[in-house]
Order: sequence, then C-alpha cells, then structure tokens
Amino acid sequence: MAEEQELFKVTIDGITVEVPKGTTILNAARKIGPQVAPPTMCYYSSLEGSGGKCRTCLVEVAAGSTKDPRPMPKLVASCRTEVMDGMIVKNVTSEKALDARKGIVEYLLINHPLDCPICDQAGECYLQDLSYDHGTEGTRYEFKRRTFVREDIGPYIQLHMTRCILCYRCLMVADQLTNSRSQGILLRGDSSEISTYISKAIENDFSGNMIDVCPVGALTDRTYRFKNRVWFLKPVDAHRDCDKCCGKVTLWNRGEEVFRVTSRKDPWGEVQKIDGKPAWICNTCRFEKKNTADWIIEGPTKVNRHSVISTNHYLKKVVPPDPLNKVLNGRSPILMMDINEVSQVNEPDIDLSILPGPATSNTFIEHDEKREIKETAAERLSINDHKKP
Repeated sequence: MAEEQELFKVTIDGITVEVPKGTTILNAARKIGPQVAPPTMCYYSSLEGSGGKCRTCLVEVAAGSTKDPRPMPKLVASCRTEVMDGMIVKNVTSEKALDARKGIVEYLLINHPLDCPICDQAGECYLQDLSYDHGTEGTRYEFKRRTFVREDIGPYIQLHMTRCILCYRCLMVADQLTNSRSQGILLRGDSSEISTYISKAIENDFSGNMIDVCPVGALTDRTYRFKNRVWFLKPVDAHRDCDKCCGKVTLWNRGEEVFRVTSRKDPWGEVQKIDGKPAWICNTCRFEKKNTADWIIEGPTKVNRHSVISTNHYLKKVVPPDPLNKVLNGRSPILMMDINEVSQVNEPDIDLSILPGPATSNTFIEHDEKREIKETAAERLSINDHKKP
C-alpha cells in the first residue's frame, strides 16, 4: 500500500492552501489563482533547472513554519523556495516585495529597446505585462544602451539579442529537447549574449520551441515576422497525425490563411501537458504546415478575457438579459403603448398623419367642442324619445 502524501498548509496573502511536501511557493500560489501568483520571466515548469535568474518572483516570508515562526530576513525567490508547514507568505500585500519587483523591472528595461509598436511579441509579451503592472513611466538610465546586431540562427529563427533578458529558457530547451545544443552564453557581465559557435545554424526538429518559451521578442519566427498582429488573428485548436510530435497545436489564421503555428499554452503561458507530458511540437508542424487543409480543426482556443488577443473572439453568442420582460411581467409591449385612455393627452380618433400641419392645442380643442356638440345633441334626442307617449 502506497504511503499517503504529506501535505503542508501554507498561507499566501491571507489565503490558506494545502500542497504536497516539496512544492515551491510559486506553484502553491498558482494553485490559489493568478491574483496571488507572483510573475515569472525565467521559470518554466516543463524545463528542469529553470528559475532563480530574473528575480521577479521575489516574495516576503513573514513566518517560516509552525515550528519556527520567525520571518526570513530577506526576500526569497518563490520559484526556488519550497513551502513549509504553517508558512506565511506575502506577495501583493508586501510593500517590500512590490518595491523590489519595481526595481527588478527597471533593471530589466535598462537595455531593452522600445520596440513594442513593431515587435511580433506585442500583445503576448510578459515583459509588457510586467512593466505595465510594476514599471514606472520614465527611466533614470542616462548612459548608452547595450545593442546587438540581429542574427539568423537558423532557417526559421531570428535572434534579436537587444531584446533578450537572459532567462536561459532557450538554452534549456536545446539541452533537454534535442540531442545537441549549438547555442550558448558568450562573454560575461554586461556583454553577455546568446549566440551560436562561429555562426553555426541551429538545425534540429524541435528548435522552434525556443520561440514559444521566450518571454520577450528576442526569438522570432522568420516565417511570421512582420506579417500580422496577434489580436487580428483567430486562434483555433487543431491536430494532425505526426510521427515526430503529438501534433496538437494552435493555429493562428485569418480566413483560410494560417499565419503561424504554436504549441498550446496553459493559463500561465507555458506549453500544455497532454497525458502528463509537455506537448512540444516539431518544426514540420510549426513551419511547413501553413494550410487549414493540413489540420483537423477542433474549435476556438480559449483565451484569457484580460488578454488583448481575446478582442472580438467569442466561443459562443452571449445575449444579455432583457429587463423589459421582467418589468412587463409577461404582458405584451403593444398593450403598454396604448396609453390614450389613461393619459388623455391625445384623442384616439384623431389621425395625426392626415393633418395639414403639426398638431397644436387648437386641434384638440376644436375636436373637443365638436364632440361636446354631438354629445349634447345625442342627449336631447334621447330625452325627447323618453318624453314621447
């Protein structure tokens, strides 16, 4: 009989959750929801050894555990720190964590160019979201920015090193998904850059997954570059029989034309897991199958409603309730329009459409006088009829 898994209680921003022993603070926060989950730029659950480099997920531990309730003296990286039973963590409720995150964002943007209007990653860039939530309007940096020349590191991928934040995700993809890694970190310090040895091209069947894991626009798809904006495209889930990968992808099309093909993403922006394994896709599916006829369409992709990509993308028609039916209590609206007897404003036997001009008070006064004359005459006739023997 298998041993029961030990569960730890951890409180994050006042919300308590039970998680298995060995769970990191970040994954515990993700179990609660996005409202308390720290942002990440380098951590990727499907890549072993990721995390601990960007420092955007720093949190404050107010109580280490039930046995040792002392707070940790410094902020900790939630993606690398495991929870303890009774731990109390502050993320959005900690002024220290928010102030540190603000400084980290400023540091990441020191050399980052303002390419958002022309960058293909715009609309799904996590650095954009991070700077919007925790950044400042201006910059204090007055020195020359670090720049690099764009480089094609393969037939399908272009590297724009000026936008890179050195999260190391692309290197881990090459290490863990392919037989050989052609790229690496060259030089040190502020001059560090990702490149290939003697401009060697990256040629393997899963190199395109580096584009999916890149949190910024440093690695772009050359077959899609500058062709369209993501919020103008319609993402749909599709699949095909592929002998190299799972064949389950997201198509970004406009009409019958497929502009790009990507892996399916989960709510945290990571590649979905199918049957417990990450659904990485091969270069054949990603770059060579650009017709809807090559795929079996499953249906629209579920997109977070807070994303700009969700604009005008609806899974089903949503009609708001009509309050008039509740007010009328089942009665016909036409009955409510017949208000002559109640209001006595307009005479029902006056046809306004045949009047020679606009209706005035004289129109109704003259009508009332004629009606009184007719009623008086009718009354006299009825009286005379009664007087007759």
